[in-house]
Amino acid sequence: MREISLILATVGRAAELNKLIDSLAAQTFHDFELIVIDQNKDDRLQPVLQRARSFGIALRHLKHTPPNLALARNAGIAAAGGRWLGFPDDDCWYEPQTLERMLLRTLRRDRPAGVVGRWVEQDPPHAPGTLSWQRSSHFRDLPVSSITLFFARSLLARLGGFDGRLGVGQWFGAGEETDIVLRALRAGALLAYEPDVQVHHRADAPGQVTSAALRRAARLRARGAGALYAKHRLPAWVITRGLLSPLLMPVLKSVAGLFAAGTAAPGLLHGLAIAHGRLQGWLRWALAYRTRDDERTGQV
Repeated sequence: MREISLILATVGRAAELNKLIDSLAAQTFHDFELIVIDQNKDDRLQPVLQRARSFGIALRHLKHTPPNLALARNAGIAAAGGRWLGFPDDDCWYEPQTLERMLLRTLRRDRPAGVVGRWVEQDPPHAPGTLSWQRSSHFRDLPVSSITLFFARSLLARLGGFDGRLGVGQWFGAGEETDIVLRALRAGALLAYEPDVQVHHRADAPGQVTSAALRRAARLRARGAGALYAKHRLPAWVITRGLLSPLLMPVLKSVAGLFAAGTAAPGLLHGLAIAHGRLQGWLRWALAYRTRDDERTGQV
């Protein structure tokens, strides 16, 4: 059994994977495997996979259709031989000591069941700590992204993997990473935040939010947050804040910049798209899934 399995679900990209492959070849810890869950219909990945093997990276290549990020990762979980599982994106990359530092964190006295690293380009460094159900369910905990998550395989077996109804390509267009963290915390798992476990990924620079396509994408992602409101029965004040804050923040910013003509409308439209998506996701999940989920978990 290997120490670490890295599960890479990919579709539509090829050359972008080379940056991750280069960073894996440079790791100071070598007892890992890369499981590529290929959701492409063609063989575009073959040159990249051959390059990875030429570096001596232990690699398995699995096909998965139709494209579904969460279910593709679950297929990787089922195939993984590592004690610890990570979930890099096809356009992220690691620091040379990322895997070594992650594994060292798991060996400390508190023996966490999961380690959350730091997305360097997006998240400012926070002090090391642990996540809690209360803070996380209020969306006020340490930052989490799927690319920074490392879980014990035994924990993922208990949780049943990612929820395939959530995430990229689904009607609920995000939320699968937050969902699995909430489920882990609710199950009593200790999740440690370790900022020295560093993962890189391009972060979109703040800028124009006037594009209709960007607003639509924001609405799709926001449906995932709304689904979490219903799935995890979050407090009414958390839901109210989540629905109102995308509308209030642009207004407050516009008041602060009152003399800058035209600054209110684009941000307000974008905020409206987010609030709309969260409301859609909350209502649809509550109507379609919540009773079924409660029955499955024995809450009814």
